[in-house]
This record gives sequence, structure tokens and C-alpha cells, in this order.
Amino acid sequence: MKTTPETDARSGTLHDVVTTEVKPPRSGFATFLLVVCAMAFVTAALVRLLGIDGTRYMIAATSLTPYITVLGLLIGLFALFRRRWVVGLTMTLVGVVLVANVAPRAFPDSRPNGVGQQVRLMTSNLLVGIADAGAIVREVKARRVDILAMQELTPEMVRDLERAGLNQVLPNRVFLDEPGGSGSGIASRFPLSQRNLTPPGTLQQAGALVDLPGKDIEVVSVHPLPPVVTAGPEAWQRELAGLPSPDSTGAIRVLAGDFNATLDHVGLTRLLNKGYVDAADQVGKGLIHTWPSSSGFWPPPVTIDHVLVDSKVLVDTVDVFDVPGSDHRAVVSQFVVPRL
Repeated sequence: MKTTPETDARSGTLHDVVTTEVKPPRSGFATFLLVVCAMAFVTAALVRLLGIDGTRYMIAATSLTPYITVLGLLIGLFALFRRRWVVGLTMTLVGVVLVANVAPRAFPDSRPNGVGQQVRLMTSNLLVGIADAGAIVREVKARRVDILAMQELTPEMVRDLERAGLNQVLPNRVFLDEPGGSGSGIASRFPLSQRNLTPPGTLQQAGALVDLPGKDIEVVSVHPLPPVVTAGPEAWQRELAGLPSPDSTGAIRVLAGDFNATLDHVGLTRLLNKGYVDAADQVGKGLIHTWPSSSGFWPPPVTIDHVLVDSKVLVDTVDVFDVPGSDHRAVVSQFVVPRL
């Protein structure tokens, strides 16, 4: 309601005229949609922030945390623009908390200059052995790779790699090749000794002691069963938990491969809390996707291939690139192993 002074045309006197402002009604349906979005966003955020695995669908949703964060912030700002204060403030505040967890992956951490043995390690999922072996060997040569960790290594792929000349550049190997997607292997220019560093699992996870000049390292080619299988995520949780912790008294450990987990999953977070560092996160490339390698909107690209190094190891560089024939992108990390 609004009071406005007005002059009478005949008498010349002033008198107040009362007018009523009619505000456009708020859309109940739009408010309902915003409330539903807010509930879904806050639930997804709590699952991530509280470290809840839950069902395979919840785990799949957690892998999309960077996308959910951006979408939630945009909807929250839209709600504030439409004066839905409670919904807008709630989503914006929760979004800011998620940004604080996700955004640092895009920025490099400060690091001292490392003194020790420089190592270049590459990890690649070979998609049941149908990746282009020639392309893999060319990348190993061009990038001067010292250690190659492979997942889904088949006997046929071993023969293809040999024909492509892998033995000439990485002559030492620990291969647990099997038909299908369960095989695994490690090849190196340095001498290798096989190590059983993980308990028996659904998929092979080759382990080896790498005899470096100076301090030796232990490497695991990581490949737990995906959590989204029909049987549920229990095997994935168990196999992630079975990966070895850093060894404070023995060889420095490196876990490299297809973890089927992002940095938002609790299983990977626990490994980092034990003393590992994600190499890509360390150099500001933690948001670069590794699966699927093909561009497209579905499934949304996520980062599930990692190189985790002992926190005593200093990471120099990380590169992520496509491998013809594989649905995963390869990751190459250069790091310095200190001479302790």
C-alpha cells in the first residue's frame, strides 16, 4: 500500500491518494524445484564431506563432485537473484565449502628442490589388451619413461608389446598377464624383483621392488574392482583398503594405476592421510580427467587414474595423454626419490 499527495484540479487543494501496489505472485513450482535442488545438493555434499561410501550409485555421484559443486553454486546464486534467501544462502555456503576442497587441485603446491634419483613413471590401462602397443612403446621412448605400470594386461598384449620393442627400452618386467581385464604388469629399465604387496583380490595388482641407484622403491600397479558393478562396492572398498601404507623404515612406495576412485572418495582419501601424495594434485593438475578418454558429455569425464607417491618424494611434473585403443588416458609423472 502506498500514499501519494495529489492536487485537486478544481479546488487547488492537496489531498492524499492511497494506491495499492500489486506484486507479481511468486511461482510455487519454481520454489519447489529450487528446494528439491537444494536438498539433493546438500545431501551429495554431506556424502562427500562426511566420507560416506554408501551404495554404488552414491559412489558414482561422489565421483562427480567437481561438477556438482559448480552446478550447486550456480543454482544457489540464481536462488539469491530470485530472492529465495534460505535456499540460496544454504546452497551458496555449502558450495563454498566444496570449492575449498576441490579448487586446490588446480593449483601447484610449493615444493623444495629435490636431491636424489629422478624417475619417470607411466601408468596405463590397456582396455583388456586392445590398446595400441606400438603407440605405448613410442610414448615410452619419447617421454624417456623408466617404469611402466599396466592394467588389463593380456598375454596377447604382452606379445604385441614385445613386437613393438618394449624389451629394448624396458627390459626388466614383472608381468601377471591374464585374459580379459584382470591382468597387470610392471616393466622397468632398472632391475626388478617381484613383491606381493597386496592381498589377493579380484584383479591382479603386480608389485615389484625397483633397484634404483641409491634408494630403492616399491611399485604397485593398482587396479581394484570398479565399485559400480552389480555385486556392489564391497570388493572395491576392501581392495583399496588392502593397498600398502607408506613404509617409514623400508623402501619408498609408489602406487600407480587405475584406482577406479577420485580424490573425493574416502578410500583414496585414507591413503593420502596415511602419507601418500597424489602427484597430479601436487603440481596443480588434479582436475585433469583420465576416463573416459573420448570427449563427450556422457559419461562425464572423471579422474580415476593416479600416481600416489610417498610424501618424502618430490614431484616435478605430470602429463596426461590419450592412448589409441584405450578408454583410459595414460599418466606420466616425473619425481625425485631422495637418497635417505
